[in-house]
Amino acid sequence: MTIYALSSGPGISGVAIIRISGLDASKAVTLLTGKSLPKPRVATLRKINNIETSELIDEGIIIWFPGPGSYTGEDMVEIHVHGGKAIVLALQNELSKIENFRLAEPGEFTKIAFQNGKINLLKAESISDLISAETEIQRLQAVKIMEGKSAEKFDDLREKLLKILSFVEAKIDFPEEDLPVENIKQIKIDTTEVLNKIKKILDDQKVGETIREGFKIAIVGPTNAGKSSLLNNLSNRDVAIVSEIAGTTRDVIETHLNIDGYPVIISDTAGIRSSKDEIEKKGIKLSLDRAEKADLKLVVVDAKSIDFSGFLNDLLKDNAILVVNKSDLINDELDPEVNKLDHVLISLKENLNLDKLISKIKNKLKTKFVINDDILITRERHRQHLVHCSDNLKNFLEKNDKKDFDKAAEDLRLATRHLGMIVGKVDVEEVLGSIFNDFCIGK
Repeated sequence: MTIYALSSGPGISGVAIIRISGLDASKAVTLLTGKSLPKPRVATLRKINNIETSELIDEGIIIWFPGPGSYTGEDMVEIHVHGGKAIVLALQNELSKIENFRLAEPGEFTKIAFQNGKINLLKAESISDLISAETEIQRLQAVKIMEGKSAEKFDDLREKLLKILSFVEAKIDFPEEDLPVENIKQIKIDTTEVLNKIKKILDDQKVGETIREGFKIAIVGPTNAGKSSLLNNLSNRDVAIVSEIAGTTRDVIETHLNIDGYPVIISDTAGIRSSKDEIEKKGIKLSLDRAEKADLKLVVVDAKSIDFSGFLNDLLKDNAILVVNKSDLINDELDPEVNKLDHVLISLKENLNLDKLISKIKNKLKTKFVINDDILITRERHRQHLVHCSDNLKNFLEKNDKKDFDKAAEDLRLATRHLGMIVGKVDVEEVLGSIFNDFCIGK
């Protein structure tokens, strides 16, 4: 089957690129242009016509990439035409008429590149992350993974485990032969070394995932404290409905921000109070769940009525800034308990001290986004495989000490398999769908 898709962005543009990959890719060129293939990797101007009527669709550039020297490893063609919607639709319609041609699925070109050994699984994921990057720090992380240092690190650990496995299997295959004492000692030393390196990789405060997904900030607190107004102020646009009526926000409202180059996802949540309204109660539960999962909570309260009992005290326990709003309405001194907490006194109505709040948020971001070459995990998939690998290695060491070599070897094989699944060195069909479905069509 030969696949095709628009690989440039949808909508009106100066140039649109249609990518075609598969056994019959060359057939598309001859049918659409009425001419033979151009020289490989040479941009060639051609008239592109309707296959049945020879009516001109557009004049554009054809680039022919014979396999395996192409992005996918298959025969591949790129057709560059003017970026009008009608042109793109007409060209795709012509391609759909060719036998064994179909529209590509999301990420299918990159999936084929992986399956043909052109890239490893980490590089495939980093391509998706690079396309999705909204901030400089996300771009830098994606490029770092693309360079292959993470894959080299995981491959190196896997090779060490395979070497250890060869010693253990030798003992199983030749039980009458005693392994040299130094070999047995070395197995334990080498395994412990790999285990410690994996523990160090896992102890990364999830910085890689936070960069990729965004730093999560939840705006929480009682009703009518000014949570929605704060979200609108931080995002410089009306995202949430602002109303004097308590309980207006029923669901979590989310917006993506770029704060000094750091990716941030900020959420406005339903006001927390006792309620008999079933819909509002569900909204309050969502608020508490979002607060629990957030990297930082902005706990917004009304300066006139701060009650530190109940839920407010729980919300302020960790990763929280107390935001005391409506300071323009008070003349008395604040509750002494406020001064003991990480707080900022603001007035959204008077636009007072919002710069101080933003400064506090930026300091929290800088503390979280401490990146270095030891950050190798960018997705939960990587973390889970490393956790399983670590557990298998612990089991291996325990069984190996008891000289239960058969069972120990199986634990070592599983550990090696989990490392392999990170870079795609083993059969990983079960994870491919979830990875490549996140891609845009045409990549």
